[in-house]
Amino acid sequence: MLALIMAGGFGKRLRPLTNKVPKPLVKVGGKPIIYWQIKWLESFGVDRFALLGGYKASKLKSYIKSIGYSNSFEFSIEKEPLGTGGAIRNAYHLLENEKSFLVSNGDNVTDQDVTKLKLGRRYLGCISLVPYRSSKGIVEFDGDRVVRFDEKPLIKGYWYNAGAALLSNKVLNMLPEKGSLEQELYPILARKGMLSCVKFDNSYFSSVDSLKDLEEVDRDLKSGKISF
Repeated sequence: MLALIMAGGFGKRLRPLTNKVPKPLVKVGGKPIIYWQIKWLESFGVDRFALLGGYKASKLKSYIKSIGYSNSFEFSIEKEPLGTGGAIRNAYHLLENEKSFLVSNGDNVTDQDVTKLKLGRRYLGCISLVPYRSSKGIVEFDGDRVVRFDEKPLIKGYWYNAGAALLSNKVLNMLPEKGSLEQELYPILARKGMLSCVKFDNSYFSSVDSLKDLEEVDRDLKSGKISF
């Protein structure tokens, strides 16, 4: 199975850490984020990778070579920001002969079982979902008396697109030259009844979008809360 790792962003919210390296090379748990991505995907049988890069992509190439994965990786480098949908379209030459392929955002740390993502006859895409967690603490009260605090609780009944997907190569001609999967492709597939989902309610998931996220994931990796 081929997995695309989306790694073209500037990582602005992680500055100054991303002033000199692309976001997937920011270290968490003592290793670059992309290291954890590779180990996660490998643990579920992925043995081929394509890195879709842009910002400081040469440093990503050098890192992949340094850890001995050159033979497992292909690269598609964008000259300007294209968004996730545009980046995949830009990698058409790597994908046209693939019946299907996995997609993963390059800033995610997770242990989701990607083998559960299936297409079948009806669907052209299958996305992973995790329960939506509030970014703020919730206060429970009785009248004017505060009863308890619930820090970043799960919001029941709401699910979040967790950035991993299995896509058919039939979507390649539906992709925008510029634009994201979430705003361009997925809504079209959903309207046509061609998009399915898998709920991962007991998996670990974090998108490393900020310095606070980085600290939390670093702590979780070092404590053994997530392992591969």
